[in-house]
Amino acid sequence: MILNKAILPSFICSMAFALTACVGNAPAPETNPQPEQADNTDVSQPQTGTSSETDQMGDTQEVFSNSQTLDNHRLNTPENIPTATPANTSNTDSVTQAAIADPYTAIPAIVQNIFDYANTLHKAGYTDSATAYLERFRVIKPLWEQWETKADSMLNEFGKTRAEKAKAYEPMVFQIQNMNRANSDYDLVAQTADSLISLAPGDSLTQWAKAQKDIAYKNTLAKAKKEYASIKELADNQAQFAEAEKQAVKFQMRYRDFENDLHIQALIDHIRELMQTTNAEATKYWESHNPAQALAKADTLLQKEKFGEAKELLNKLKASKLRKEANELYQKLADTYCTKQRKTTSQVFAKAQKQKDPAKKKKLLQDAIAPLDKCLTEYPDNPQKQKVIENKQFLEKEAIR
Repeated sequence: MILNKAILPSFICSMAFALTACVGNAPAPETNPQPEQADNTDVSQPQTGTSSETDQMGDTQEVFSNSQTLDNHRLNTPENIPTATPANTSNTDSVTQAAIADPYTAIPAIVQNIFDYANTLHKAGYTDSATAYLERFRVIKPLWEQWETKADSMLNEFGKTRAEKAKAYEPMVFQIQNMNRANSDYDLVAQTADSLISLAPGDSLTQWAKAQKDIAYKNTLAKAKKEYASIKELADNQAQFAEAEKQAVKFQMRYRDFENDLHIQALIDHIRELMQTTNAEATKYWESHNPAQALAKADTLLQKEKFGEAKELLNKLKASKLRKEANELYQKLADTYCTKQRKTTSQVFAKAQKQKDPAKKKKLLQDAIAPLDKCLTEYPDNPQKQKVIENKQFLEKEAIR
C-alpha cells in the first residue's frame, strides 16, 4: 500500500488504530503525547478481562470442538471472503474497506506507512514531531489487547453458531456425501444440495453444497458417456436403428441437464438419418440370412477384384448386425479399387510422356484422368481421395500445355 505523503495525515486519522491526534502538513513539535480515552475506558493499562470473560473463553474450546465435524468437510474458510460494509462505515473509505477485505495484509501495510511517515518527518527536520508521532503509535498496545479480547469473544459467539449449524444440517450433509459415494445420479444429488442451499446455511456450507453438485455432475457425466457410446454402437456398427433410437430418446429424457456436453439431440438425428438412408428391405433380409457368410463372400469377391459385386453385397450388409465389419471391408474395397485405378493412370501417363505428337499426347493425358474419375465416382470418400484429386489436377494442367 503506497500513499501520497501529502494526504497521509488525514489517512492516519481514519484508521481503526485510534490515532486521534494527527500531525499536520507543517507539524509542530509535541514532546509529551498522552493516549486519549475512548468510550470512557482507561486504555493506559492492559485489560485482561473479568473472571466471567475468562470462563466464557474457556467455553470456547468446547464449542469449537463441537463444531469440529463441520470443519472437517464443509465450513473451511472460503477462498474469496465476501466484502461486507458495516452500517457505520462509509463506502468511500477505501482504506477501511481494504482492511475489512483482508486485515492480515492491510494492517501490516498501514503500520509500515506509519513508519515511513515518521521517517519522512525525521528527514525533513521535524525530529521532535517524528518522535512524538512514534510514541503515540507505541501506546496502541493496550488497545490491541482489548481488540484481542473482543475478537476472542466474537469467535466464541461464532463458534456457538457454527456448532448449531453442525447439528441442524448434519443429516443433509451426510445424505449428500453418501449419495456421491454411491455414485447417485446428478439430479438426485442436485435436488438435495439445492434444498440445503435454500435454507441459507452460511457461505462456506453453501459453497460446499455447490461443490458436491459439481462432483455429482462429473460422476454422472462419466456414466452417461458410456451409455451414449453403447447407443451409438447399436446404430453405427450393428444397424439396430429402431432400438438405438428408442434408447436415445429415453437417454435424452434422463439426462436433460447434460445436453451441452453430450449433444444428445444430434445423436438422435444421426440415428434417424442412418435409418432413412438404409434399405428397409435389406434390414428385413438379414433376419433370415446369415450375415457372417455374406461377409466372407464379399471378402472373396474383393480378392478376385470383382469390385462391383463386392460393393453391392457390402452395401447390403450395412443393414445387418455386422455393419461395423461391413464398413471396414468397404473401406478396404475402396482403397484397393482406387489403388488399381491410380496404377492404370500411372501407366497411361508414362506412355503420354514418350509421345512426340502433341495431339496424341493430349489424348493420352485425358485417358489417364479417366481412371481417377472412376475412383472418385465409385467411392467419393475413399481413403486416397486427397491424393487422387492432386493427381487429377496435375494431369489437367499437363493436358492444356
